[in-house]
Amino acid sequence: MRSPYGNTPLRAERPFLVQLLGRNLPILLFLILATTGMGVVYWFFSPVESGAASSVDAFAASNLEGALSAPIYKTVPGKPVLQRLGQSPGPVRVGIIVGHRNNDSGAVCEDGLTELDVNSDIAQQVYAQLLAKGIHTDLLDEFDPLLQDYYATALISIHADSCDYINDLASGFKIAGSSYTDSSQLSICVEQAYYDATQMFYHENTITPHMTDYHAFREIALGVPAIIIETGFLNLDREKLTTESYKSASGITNGILCFLGK
Repeated sequence: MRSPYGNTPLRAERPFLVQLLGRNLPILLFLILATTGMGVVYWFFSPVESGAASSVDAFAASNLEGALSAPIYKTVPGKPVLQRLGQSPGPVRVGIIVGHRNNDSGAVCEDGLTELDVNSDIAQQVYAQLLAKGIHTDLLDEFDPLLQDYYATALISIHADSCDYINDLASGFKIAGSSYTDSSQLSICVEQAYYDATQMFYHENTITPHMTDYHAFREIALGVPAIIIETGFLNLDREKLTTESYKSASGITNGILCFLGK
């Protein structure tokens, strides 16, 4: 068939759908390939169905027939098993600071008796008594390097007060607890036990900032109950602190045992 306006033959008109597919054939091929690829990947990485797993188990069981009298089942909990009991707080450990040891002598009396002498005597007795009870105990210097981030169940620093005569009321003991960690229970236990053992009165009116802001309180690990005790005045209480030092030691030890619940 030729055109009425010339000799060029007319092409037969193709259907619209064929023309649409012809123009978009590359896109169509890409979609087909992408869909096929995704299907292959999904099939390759899909978990084995329960039916297939059952057939594998059956095959394994058939191979073991006669080897075992009964099948073995392993129960796997759906959720993690929670611990019913609390964690143990760990072994008991007590730190005893010998006031002024390896630093200075502390208070000094006219006849040469020093606070360090008294502190060392009482602290050594407390140390021995706690060890005899099976309690792990550290005997520490005044500025012991171990005090940095030191961790224990309790820390007690043992000191004594001035050897100078102040007045007739300068007698008795006093305790200050750490303000960084609640040390009230340790303080109460030692205060009561020390009074019971020595019959010395609590002399709270002379508690100084050196006690309330004691350096060890700022050095040890947070969470460690700690106190400093002034066991008595080296003047009016000298006899009790020297010839009856066992009473002071017993009072401190019993206070620690009270705090530990022993």
